[in-house]
Amino acid sequence: MKTLKKIMYVFLTFITLSCEEKQEPLKVEVYETSESGNKLTPITEFSTGDKVVEINLLPEEKFQTITGFGGAFTESSAYLLNKMGKENRKKIIDAYFSKDGAHYSLTRTHMNSCDFSVSNYSYTPVEGDKDLEHFTIEEDKDDLIPFIKEAMAASEDGFKIFGSPWTAAPWMKDNNNWVGGKLLPEYYDTWASFFSKYVDAYKEEGIDIWGFTVENEPLGNGNNWESMHYTPDEMTNFVQNHLGPKLEADGKGDLKILGYDQNREHLKEWVDSQYKNEETSKYFDGTAIHWYASTFDVFPEELQNAHHKAPDKLLIQSEACIDAEVPVWEDDTWYWKKEATDWGFEWAPEEDKHLHPKYAPVNRYARDIIGCLNNWVDGWVDWNMVLDTKGGPNWFKNWCIAPVIVNPDSDEVYFTPLYYTMAHFSKFIRPESKRIGLTKTDDELMVTACENPDGSIAVVVFNELKTAKTINLSINEKNVVFSIDAQAIQTIVIPKSQTN
Repeated sequence: MKTLKKIMYVFLTFITLSCEEKQEPLKVEVYETSESGNKLTPITEFSTGDKVVEINLLPEEKFQTITGFGGAFTESSAYLLNKMGKENRKKIIDAYFSKDGAHYSLTRTHMNSCDFSVSNYSYTPVEGDKDLEHFTIEEDKDDLIPFIKEAMAASEDGFKIFGSPWTAAPWMKDNNNWVGGKLLPEYYDTWASFFSKYVDAYKEEGIDIWGFTVENEPLGNGNNWESMHYTPDEMTNFVQNHLGPKLEADGKGDLKILGYDQNREHLKEWVDSQYKNEETSKYFDGTAIHWYASTFDVFPEELQNAHHKAPDKLLIQSEACIDAEVPVWEDDTWYWKKEATDWGFEWAPEEDKHLHPKYAPVNRYARDIIGCLNNWVDGWVDWNMVLDTKGGPNWFKNWCIAPVIVNPDSDEVYFTPLYYTMAHFSKFIRPESKRIGLTKTDDELMVTACENPDGSIAVVVFNELKTAKTINLSINEKNVVFSIDAQAIQTIVIPKSQTN
């Protein structure tokens, strides 16, 4: 791995000779990750071609405020870190959370077990414990909690954590099972108390929880691993009449509550229920979404509709990964090739096959994050931060890929190109930044831009074509010309001094 060391930035100045009016040179910092081998590498020399793509930034056009970028603390990742040597454990945590690393700012974790746990477990192990007198997070104390605390120590700015339950304990459900079923109405208040007790228990460990999603994948997952089902109106009822009032009564009204937490293609029916009126909207702070309906199509109409339905609410991508795949070890080129499939490639109905093409893992991440940002999403959270060479551990054997793959037996670490792809956003687009407007003359390039709280602007460009592109980037009558490699993602940082 090429570590993300503190970089002595080299300012680049190029003047577009073809411009009719001479513009003032723009000084920028350029970082690139590419199929050719760059890994968030500072770029100072460029070859330029005749055809120039014009990108003009419009900082006066402001859109959503960014909540953050990051990944999930899972028991599987924590279990693997416990098996790694001290040096590599620190290397991984620093790579994700330090300012010199990816600088993650928004994270998720599971409440009770999930598929990426070593086994099934609940914080409420005693059947019939309606008052939760035996509530305990003891299961998390040897893996998840140390992982989170070491990440906190590595993070200079801190990060937000939201919890997501996959299921209540079986004794609270109508099928008395970890998988499927619904929460029995007699336990709605008990389940609301569960969230409050979770916050208190983690607070005692020195960890502040920022918020929750109400339920991971309330539509279910095909009865494969931990799940608990809600209809849109059932979830709205639970939040409106139980969870929201309980948190408010316990002095925790500032905790964020995110509804839905599943795939985008059904987003409309959920936001219609959540934001039906003032009463139903009161306790919802936003909506969470996943990408598994398609890792190719961002469903822009659904995202636009969700924003316009509730423009002041959060819209956060809470989970994404390259699923149904075993990781490829130390072969960067594989992550740029159309070898990977997703869960829908094999069995999706014929009418949905176009949503699940073979598509390069890096391209999925880069396209989705840019597409989401350009359609009002304010946070994007990856799934597991660390998995092994098999794509686990996972008690259901639901193998997936993480940006960092480890071999705990040999104490080896592989930072895949997905890690650097995430860092292009998380490192340079900081919380409370604002997405800004832009125009571009090439539809083949994907571009997004955000103005950070310090006044700097980060522009992320993705070129998924097999040919390099020349770019003329301009803002406020200043410009710079540079190139982006074939199959590459770039972040261009414009210091505040250059944005006026």
